[in-house]
Amino acid sequence: MTVSIRLAHQVDWQGWRAAARGLALADIPPDQVVWSVDDAADPYAERPPPYAAPDASAAFTVPRALVALAETVIQAREPDRFALLYRLVWRAHRGDKHLLDQPADADVHRARQLAQSVRRDTHRLRATLRFRAIDTPAGPWHVAWLAPEHFILDANAPVFARRFAAWRWSILTPDRSAHWDGTILRLGPGVPRAGLADQDPPENGALDAALRACFAGLLDPAAPALPTLPDLLWRNLPAAAALSDATGAAPARAATDPEPAVTASQHPHPPANSPLAAARAEAATCRACPLWEHATQTVFGEGPEAARIMLVGEQPGDQEDLQGRPFVGPAGQVLDTALHEAGIDRTRVYVTNAVKHFKFEPRGKRRIHAKPDATEIAACRFWLEMEMAAVKPALTVLLGASAARSVLGRTVTISRERGTPIPMQGNTQALVTVHPSYLLRLPDEDAKRREYAAFVADLKRAVALVK
Repeated sequence: MTVSIRLAHQVDWQGWRAAARGLALADIPPDQVVWSVDDAADPYAERPPPYAAPDASAAFTVPRALVALAETVIQAREPDRFALLYRLVWRAHRGDKHLLDQPADADVHRARQLAQSVRRDTHRLRATLRFRAIDTPAGPWHVAWLAPEHFILDANAPVFARRFAAWRWSILTPDRSAHWDGTILRLGPGVPRAGLADQDPPENGALDAALRACFAGLLDPAAPALPTLPDLLWRNLPAAAALSDATGAAPARAATDPEPAVTASQHPHPPANSPLAAARAEAATCRACPLWEHATQTVFGEGPEAARIMLVGEQPGDQEDLQGRPFVGPAGQVLDTALHEAGIDRTRVYVTNAVKHFKFEPRGKRRIHAKPDATEIAACRFWLEMEMAAVKPALTVLLGASAARSVLGRTVTISRERGTPIPMQGNTQALVTVHPSYLLRLPDEDAKRREYAAFVADLKRAVALVK
């Protein structure tokens, strides 16, 4: 028996999720399911009904990390992604609860590749999108256009609605469009490309006219047909010279979504125009998991962009959350002392955490550290990958099991892998050791001295490896 599932559009997450749940409960194997997308349908038309399971009351659980992964992968421009994700759900539902801890698994590896590509495309969108203000009878309207690699507009349009809440704007892509009138966010069809007519960017007047006609047609349900944008515009994306005088995103961000204050220190930050600085600014608005709701601010990494050694911890603590800097609390003091004894200048290494927001449990007036779960680690992996890609460290020192899991993509036993170089992609290595907070928790003074000496020895080992 073959079951056909037709989704409403390319990022029909709710439709796919309902169908996958129904299929799994009905015990339909992945090789008996055919997935398709009704591209021609109006995205606001009634969706096709999801596959209904014969026994809707049956228990259905899959790891939250898999749900988070699927929400990202479904945005990938990959025809087989629906089937790939259902295979993972099918296997997890049938008992393989630790499926995502198997990085060598073909389906897991492919899903993570797609997720990483989507996250990079998302970062490019958020960091480089620029609007052009054009005059309309109703006042200024800001228009931006881009041709993203993946189907990422639906997931990111709410971010721009928050960031540019005071504007009225449209974001146009060949697949979808997003429109914000100051109150309501509306998603609609994409903008077709016209043939390439000229070899030079159009004059400002012609450009404004094309954009005005384009977004006006999109907003008018009675329009006979969707307008087109010249192919040259799609090739000259937001950073093009033709748009250098357009209204940029930076002023609005400063007015509507300021970055948290960072205490001045001797630890250097990368140049303002670097990819790492752009990632830092973008991470300040991250809402990928619920931790941001109670944290004071995002705590990004710090250090030189060309650092040979990167130190990755678990998450910021109470003092880090208040100051906006990593490793400035009690554990940071232990780390600083150990680095000094190992002959490492902290200002020459890059220090960060796997999770960028403080997770805690309130106890009276105190905030007690709570261990981040796999979903929260996975949600923050994008930012850590951005840091690693920008810094390109020769050696990444993993401080504790959570950091090791985030970077290596698997569960790590510290006692078994501590101090042994682990090869990574790009001719780099990782070194696993304990987190400095572990040393603070040891009740026995002799054990503290012993473990601290071992920690310093691990850091000296790191120096030897990069030399």
